[in-house]
Amino acid sequence: MAQSLAERPEPCWIRSRWIAQLPVPLFAVTMGHAGLGLAWRSAHATFGVPLAVAQALMAFAAGAFALVALVYALKVVACPGGVAADFRHPVMMNFFPAISIGLLLLAVGALPHDRQLAEELWIAGALLHLALAVTIIGRWIRRNTEIQHVSPAWFIPVVGNIVVPIAGVPLGYETVSWFFFSVGLTFWVPLFTIVLYRLIFHDPLPPQIAPLLFILIAPPAAGFLAYMQLNGGTLDVLAYLLAASALFIALVLAGIAGLFLRLPFALSWWAFTFPAAALSCAMTEVHALLPGPATQAVALAALVFATAIIALVTVRTLAALVTGQLF
Repeated sequence: MAQSLAERPEPCWIRSRWIAQLPVPLFAVTMGHAGLGLAWRSAHATFGVPLAVAQALMAFAAGAFALVALVYALKVVACPGGVAADFRHPVMMNFFPAISIGLLLLAVGALPHDRQLAEELWIAGALLHLALAVTIIGRWIRRNTEIQHVSPAWFIPVVGNIVVPIAGVPLGYETVSWFFFSVGLTFWVPLFTIVLYRLIFHDPLPPQIAPLLFILIAPPAAGFLAYMQLNGGTLDVLAYLLAASALFIALVLAGIAGLFLRLPFALSWWAFTFPAAALSCAMTEVHALLPGPATQAVALAALVFATAIIALVTVRTLAALVTGQLF
């Protein structure tokens, strides 16, 4: 994904291709697996599926984050010019909040096991995301952005704000969680309009970044999960709106599945993963609150799809890594 979005030389004093070319969107590996781990944990509570699956996924997500963070830290030291160029790029800069979102999701995963660790991860993730969101949104306002640079990746800085309450409320940071949720929801609505305008009235997304369309699911799906924490688990009007919006967008994307089936593998396929996992979590929560055959079928279908797509993307990524074709 990094190569397709921005082909440019990176000033670097180290010769390791792994370090010099490591793309920041690779942090989406943590988002996808942590999200799926939370989906299986929710399914364990609702359907009685094995909890070990959730624990294994969260462990993999934590390991992936540690590995990618270590290599990317080396890149920051060895290739500061390349990292700075990415952060200035109108498209690539939107992927940096994947780092903070990964921390926030790991905090949710750690919460049942180690409250102190969860709190430390949550504070680090929330502060980092606040800094990134303020910087990136400020650049949107300050710069003369061209319409072709607008994509669903713009939702990434927004989604992180919405994710904050999922662990923030159980940790006792309810007021702070309301702040982040309010910011995320306030920006999601106009951004959705802008992105939809770009998709309908301008050229389609290039095939190599078409999977970013799945990010459209993430704000309402994650928003539903966050709002359930904030309102005490009540299915009120806003909860219905968020859950229904996430499901409807998923159905729209299912209707254009042919577009995705024709795509060659690229790192951008990781854009399929976290939104699918967030949808699974949301639909399982809906079924837990509104038990019935229809909600059960939707929840199980979402879990199966999320598991299948993340397994597929993981296998394809490992295969590309082994053959040296990942980046």
